[in-house]
Amino acid sequence: MEKNSKIYVAGHRGMVGSAIVRELQRQGYNNIITRTHRELDLCRQNQVEAFFEAEKPEYVFLAAAKVGGIIANQSALADFMYENMILEMNVIHSAWKNGCKKLEFLGSSCIYPRMAPQPMKESCLLTSALEKTNEAYALAKISGLKYCEYLNKQYGTDYISVMPTNLYGPNDNYHPEHSHVLPALIRRFHEAKEHGLKEVVCWGDGTPLREFLYVDDLANLCVFLMNNYSGDETVNAGTGKELTIKALTELVAKVIGYCGEIKWDTTRPNGTPRKLLDVSKAEKLGWRYKIELEDGIRLAYKDFLNNPMRAER
Repeated sequence: MEKNSKIYVAGHRGMVGSAIVRELQRQGYNNIITRTHRELDLCRQNQVEAFFEAEKPEYVFLAAAKVGGIIANQSALADFMYENMILEMNVIHSAWKNGCKKLEFLGSSCIYPRMAPQPMKESCLLTSALEKTNEAYALAKISGLKYCEYLNKQYGTDYISVMPTNLYGPNDNYHPEHSHVLPALIRRFHEAKEHGLKEVVCWGDGTPLREFLYVDDLANLCVFLMNNYSGDETVNAGTGKELTIKALTELVAKVIGYCGEIKWDTTRPNGTPRKLLDVSKAEKLGWRYKIELEDGIRLAYKDFLNNPMRAER
C-alpha cells in the first residue's frame, strides 16, 4: 500500500476496525474511507454495490461482523450465521467486481475444530467438528475465508485472511450478557469492587485454556500482512501463550483491585477446552506481538473507565 492509497476499513467503529484505523493513521496512511452503519448497511447488497461503484477503494480491511460471547451465540444462531454471511459476501463480491487490489478478511480462531491438535495450525481447518456453542458464527467465517480463496484461484485476486485469537482492548463490548470473557470479567469485578461485594460468581469451572491478544497488536499485524503476505491459507494472529480462565479471572481481579472471593458456577458451560493458536507462520513472516497480557488488561480497564457509554452497552 502507498501512503495515499484509497483504503476502506469496514467496521471502523468496532474494536478491531477502530484499531486498524489507528494503526493506519500511525503509519501515515492518509486516504482512509469509513462509513457508519447508518450511512451504509453492509447487509444490503444494493447499498454495498453502490458504495463500491462510487468509491472504488484499492484496499479493503473487512473487520465488520456481528460478534458476541457464549450466550449471544447460543441464543441467536440464525442471526449470527445470516448477518455475517450476508455482510461478508456483499463486501468481498463488490470489492472483486470493482477491481479492489487487495482485501483482508478478518475471521476468528473459533473456525478451527473443537478438538483440534494444540497449538492449532492453519492447516487444521475443516478436519473435524466445530464447537457447537459458536458453530453458526464459525461456519459464516469459514465461508468468507473460503470465498476469498476461491476468488484467488478462479480470478487471480490477491485476497487474504487473518484469524485472531481472543481479542481485547479499546472499544470493546462490556455488555453484561453479550460480551466476551475478558471484558465481561472487567465489568463484573469493577462493579463488585464499587458495590463492596464479598464474592463474584464466574461461569464454568475455570479449567479451559485461552489465549489473548491486545487489539492494537492485531491491527499492527493486519497492516503488516496487507503489505507483506499473499496466499490462500489464512494466517493465525496470537501470542502463542495461554492461561486458564481461573488464572485470567485472578489476574483481572488483581488489576482492578478486587479482593473478595471468586466462586465458580459449574452448571454453566465451559466452552471449548483449549484454544491455542500456532503463530509460527506470522513469526516466520517477521511479526511478533508486543503487549503482554497484564499490561493489556490495565490498558483495557483504563479504556473501560474512560468510556462510560461503552460500559453501558
